[in-house]
Amino acid sequence: MLDLIIIGGGPIGLTCGLSAQKAGLSFIILEKGTLVNSLYNYPSTMTFFSTSEKLEIGGYPFATTHVKPNRADALEYYRRVALSNSLPLQLFEEVTSVDAVQGGYAVNSTRGNYQAQHIIIATGFYDIAVNLDIPGENLPKVKHYYQDPHFFTMQKVVVVGASNSSVDVALETYRKGAEVTMVVRGNEISRRVKYWVKPDILNRIEEGSIKAYFDSNLKAIREHEVDIETPGGTITIQNDYVMAMTGYKPNFDFLKKIGIQLSDDGKFIPHYNPETMETNLPGVYLAGVVCGGLDTHLWFIENSRVHAEMILSDIVEKQQR
Repeated sequence: MLDLIIIGGGPIGLTCGLSAQKAGLSFIILEKGTLVNSLYNYPSTMTFFSTSEKLEIGGYPFATTHVKPNRADALEYYRRVALSNSLPLQLFEEVTSVDAVQGGYAVNSTRGNYQAQHIIIATGFYDIAVNLDIPGENLPKVKHYYQDPHFFTMQKVVVVGASNSSVDVALETYRKGAEVTMVVRGNEISRRVKYWVKPDILNRIEEGSIKAYFDSNLKAIREHEVDIETPGGTITIQNDYVMAMTGYKPNFDFLKKIGIQLSDDGKFIPHYNPETMETNLPGVYLAGVVCGGLDTHLWFIENSRVHAEMILSDIVEKQQR
């Protein structure tokens, strides 16, 4: 019976591991993909909004020559922190169930079975894309994840959305020679778009280099064309790829399966004590972005690092009773 099992090997899962190590607890970290899997799947050109000190964990300095670190910087930093502290990581091991047993919980994974008195769920939100729910969405040309703009050279690309990821995809593919059309549900580019990028996308739209349809929706996708519902009516344009940058969501099915209560307001915010991060299941805690339900913009690395200390303080206090 371990003291703790941490589900998720992202930055917040690692932060929880460092705190557990400092507290002298027996624990393992189970991660279904590679180390900091979500960051690994970010676009190769991605730059963080935050400066490096806001991404630091465990008090270890995040040294970089960039004012704002990029994906490669982050992967290097978190790998070094994890390995230099010999955190007990078990990668490519997905947790399939968590069940209450005498004295704690039984955790089953794709590779083994474990027991622990306490569980921390730090699974983030980047693994499940929000669907468009329109005809043709399952065609191979439709992508919810983006790696590198070179692939789209000389292609007709539709970008759905107006968030940071949508704007990055539109600008980067345009500069690699793609013919880019943005389909935006609202009447403007998102106000949360990075301040140093927003003038660029607005200027490209204004000059006509990137076509943008506002107050519009993608209605259907076919092999070589798409239908867009605009204020002036439905139009059909030629198309090679659809980049559906519609956002991502936590694994709500997993949370419900193990018994964590979710709000019924459509946002599916998990139930937890904001002072300890403990859920409605005794000894099961949440940390990081997963706490926000569909409001995935509420929690970031910089403001959820504190969850680790809150949780470990509660666990240690319980053990001392």
